[in-house]
Amino acid sequence: MQTLDYSSSEQQLEFHQLQDVLRDRWHSVEVFDRSDGDILVIPSLSVNQQELQKIEGVHHYEERLLFSLIRLQNPRTRLIYVTSQPLHPSVIDYYLQLLPGIPFSHARDRLLLLSTYDSSQKPLTQKILERPRLIARIRQALRADKSFMICYNSSDWERDLSVQLGVPLYAADPALQIWGTKSGSRQIFAQAGIPYPDGSDESLWSVEELATAAAQLWERQPQLKRMVVKLNEGISGEANALLDLKPIADFAPKSASHADRVAALSKQFAQLRFQAKSENWDNFSKRIPEIGAIVEEFIDGEEKRSPSVQGRITPSGEVEILSTHDQILGGPDGQIYLGCRFPADETYRLRIQDLGIKVGRILSEKGALERFGVDFLAVRQPNADGVDTWDIQAIEINLRKGGTTHPFMSLKLLTNGRYDLSTGLFYSQQGRAKYYTATDNLQKPRYQGLLPNDLMDIIASHRLHFDSGTETGTIFHLMGCLSEFGKLGLTSIGDSPQQAQEIYHKVVKVLDDETRTIIDPELTTLNHNFA
Repeated sequence: MQTLDYSSSEQQLEFHQLQDVLRDRWHSVEVFDRSDGDILVIPSLSVNQQELQKIEGVHHYEERLLFSLIRLQNPRTRLIYVTSQPLHPSVIDYYLQLLPGIPFSHARDRLLLLSTYDSSQKPLTQKILERPRLIARIRQALRADKSFMICYNSSDWERDLSVQLGVPLYAADPALQIWGTKSGSRQIFAQAGIPYPDGSDESLWSVEELATAAAQLWERQPQLKRMVVKLNEGISGEANALLDLKPIADFAPKSASHADRVAALSKQFAQLRFQAKSENWDNFSKRIPEIGAIVEEFIDGEEKRSPSVQGRITPSGEVEILSTHDQILGGPDGQIYLGCRFPADETYRLRIQDLGIKVGRILSEKGALERFGVDFLAVRQPNADGVDTWDIQAIEINLRKGGTTHPFMSLKLLTNGRYDLSTGLFYSQQGRAKYYTATDNLQKPRYQGLLPNDLMDIIASHRLHFDSGTETGTIFHLMGCLSEFGKLGLTSIGDSPQQAQEIYHKVVKVLDDETRTIIDPELTTLNHNFA
């Protein structure tokens, strides 16, 4: 198949002209969110596929954008959703039944589901581009003057597809994706003037460069006990590793020469503590020349949290804060994303909003569009007066939809509520503040073998569904992961943080009880830490 040549200025111009259509068509966020039209959803994870395979059941993550089906509550919206493999009918029925006031059949008639029938590890968008007849069918189904395309993240594949279809892509130009890498994030933080950990701001492309940068960091921070080494394009913390300096303490600054320190660090890399179960130094070191790496200080603290802020940049360049969360992390050293709680703690949520706006403005100046997220590290510290405060350091930017996107968008679309920037709270149309606990990683061996229909039976029998009257309950996702991997995603919504947590724990208890007689409970392992 012939692909588009983006060395051609003509092709670049065509892509940018399509994106300009968005600016001409929607002059405000409110108009954009409520507009009629055709939405093409391409939930392709067009990121480094080798890193992606570290996530168990990742080929089902195309389901995470199914919250978009809730947009069919607008009776004049049509939606096309493309996946690698066909989705289970029960999963589609589940989302359409969530729509308040819209007959199921009316919503279903405005939904077109398409599939490439390709289970390979290629990104979905690449699979679509390899099927010209599928592209023709998509093009025929769309009303060109009322269409736009959304995706998980933008890459050259999404850009190619946008131009081939003649449909504007509501996402950042792939040429800007460098600002969503680990090294690019640090450069944005420097430009925005916000605090971030000491380390290497430029990408490192060899083990030698990594060892030299680590030695320089140690020399600037001689008190360090650990460092964090990160591949430039990791997902959910799976590409992170911890470097323990204690075994090579004899090579600390003032105890050894710079050259000896570099040599000692090079040898110590083989002892890195990897966050992904399947990772090892032999593989990790080979990835450095391919996608680059950074090293930064490991920030210690007795109480640490990982808040994040999510925003979007409108077609007109305005920066809007959408939400804040406290991320729930796990793995060997608390580096891997498992889930989140909304909103972030009130002691720092407004502060990270302000920092997020600063980052968003820099990204907007560079031409970025749509979703971005900023992850932080918050460490509780006493100030000079002995009063506890939080030291906030920016960690990375996600220039894409992330693990906090689908929980918040599900809440927003189901309640038609609003986010209040002055308080950092979300209010439903009834004026109730809403809270939730969400995860992509409720995973237990005992859940393996449960089919989507089985889950629907359990939801109905125990009334675990989201109640549109009280606007509380649970929204499920990643249901395709359940049978093979025993893995499920959910967002439990309540009128208080405590109620959201109680609803979440009720779901876990029900699922445990329903599967207790199928698999020996001693085989159960809970792969999260939702205390």
